[in-house]
Amino acid sequence: MKLHELQPAIGSTTAPKRLGRGVGSQLGKTSGKGHKGAKARSGGGKRPGFEGGQMPLTRRLPKRGFTNIFAKEYATINVSALNVFEDGSTVNAEALLEMGLIKKVLDGVKVLGGGELQKKLTVDVAKVTASAKEKIEAIGGKVEVK
Repeated sequence: MKLHELQPAIGSTTAPKRLGRGVGSQLGKTSGKGHKGAKARSGGGKRPGFEGGQMPLTRRLPKRGFTNIFAKEYATINVSALNVFEDGSTVNAEALLEMGLIKKVLDGVKVLGGGELQKKLTVDVAKVTASAKEKIEAIGGKVEVK
C-alpha cells in the first residue's frame, strides 16, 4: 500500500447535507431552519446559560470567598518517601525531582510527618512540619529550612 492509495473504509464517510438547493431537495428555501426566530438567523441561537431573559442562575447565587493571589503552593512529600535515598545523603528539591518523588517544585517543597524514616539524612527544603523535623532529628539527621 502506498500513501496515495489510502482511503477511508467503505460506508464510513457520508457526503455533507447540501442545503438550500431548491424546494425539490427537501432542504431548500429555509434550509431546515423553519421560519424566523433566533435559530433561523445567521449566527443564531442563544448563549450557554441563557434562561429566556430570566435572571440566570449564575447571577442569582451569592458570591462567596476569594482567592489569595499571594498564597504559596508547596509540593508535599511524606517522611516515609525519603527512605529511597542513601544513608547520609542530602535531600533537596532537585534530588526529589530527579528521583521522581515530586512532579514540580512550585513555590518550594514541604516535608510532612507521615510514616517512619530509617535513614540518616540532611533535609534541605522550604518547609518542614514539626512532626517531620522530630522524626528526622530522632534518627540523627539534620533539617535545614531555607
